[in-house]
Amino acid sequence: MSSSPYYLKGSPLAVRFNNIVGWLARHGLSIAGTAEMSVRGRKSGKMQRIPVNPHQYEGAQYLVSARGHSQWVRNMRVAGGGELRVGRKLRTFTAVELPDEEKLPILRTYLEKWGWEVNQYFQGVTAKSTDEEIVACAPDHPVFRITVDG
Repeated sequence: MSSSPYYLKGSPLAVRFNNIVGWLARHGLSIAGTAEMSVRGRKSGKMQRIPVNPHQYEGAQYLVSARGHSQWVRNMRVAGGGELRVGRKLRTFTAVELPDEEKLPILRTYLEKWGWEVNQYFQGVTAKSTDEEIVACAPDHPVFRITVDG
């Protein structure tokens, strides 16, 4: 068993698709609610961009890392926030990472909405999985509650 955090690197096709989705969001076309997120790089200090699926649950907004402990997650932990963009609409936000024991309802509803796109990264766990199965995968999928400024 590996002690390193779960991370599933994107295939060249997935990277290309993400680039297209990010470009579309940057130019005002959101696919099913996608946005382009920018977060300051923890080493470079430069803003790093990636398309994300902001997720609403019980009046709060969340970002879920389907691929695991990715670079944007590591950057977010240091930066504590970033920016979401769809076209000219730019919203800055602060982010707080949730502990694993709070993730169950967010992960389930995220998989209900976005499973068509992200199920492949959840190692067989879907929105129809048991609570126990979702809780077991929670450490592999960081979740941030975001608060949009203003």
